[in-house]
Amino acid sequence: MLKILFSPAESKKSGGNEAKKELFGSNSARDNILNEYNDVVKNNDENRIKELFGFKKFSDCKPYINDIFNSPLMCAIERYDGVAYEYLNFDLLDEKAKKYAKSNTIIFSNLYGPLLGGDTIANYKVKQGNNIGGFVPDKFYRDRFSYQLDLYLANSDILDLRAGYYDKFYEIKKPYTTLKFLKEGKSVSHWAKAYRGLVLRAVAQNNINSMKEFMSLEIEGLSIGEIKVIKNETEIVYNITD
Repeated sequence: MLKILFSPAESKKSGGNEAKKELFGSNSARDNILNEYNDVVKNNDENRIKELFGFKKFSDCKPYINDIFNSPLMCAIERYDGVAYEYLNFDLLDEKAKKYAKSNTIIFSNLYGPLLGGDTIANYKVKQGNNIGGFVPDKFYRDRFSYQLDLYLANSDILDLRAGYYDKFYEIKKPYTTLKFLKEGKSVSHWAKAYRGLVLRAVAQNNINSMKEFMSLEIEGLSIGEIKVIKNETEIVYNITD
């Protein structure tokens, strides 16, 4: 099976009507950081809340001030609403592709850590790179979930579509594949998010189960220009053709 590692997004959809589920890894250590987040959010210290959320105005914080243990839930892959998710366009996938994306995408949340796309989470806000009380999220989750991820990914091919920051949450210890996108010979940054979303969409639509199948996949607007192998990492360099 192919597993896709993916980044979260700063922006999120509100609401949700999904039932509570056991999250990836079922690791009780996660409760520690979630409780710490809840304590900060509920303690009425406006400066601490603004710092955690990354907002200058407290009025911008108010949509996120809620008890995450008693909030509406939504599947993680539907909750996030950034550029990559806009181009994934999950809502317009057919049911088979939706099931694939929920089951085979691992999203690295700044609050929840590693999640399957179908795991149900509350609306929350943690600015990338911020600590949560006394917890450093990337170190916390790397220390407590790496072994479980190693086991979970042991028999799967890995397509790593994470932004570089999220490498800190988990170091892959077996062969894996990354993608790079070039426009007129230059690497794109912001629009790399869009192409990661388009790639995940194509993978889900075509029910790709291995890197061998992925290498045969034609993705609209992209053509393979080069393939580089350095130790465990295979980097596919795509030229943007549209």
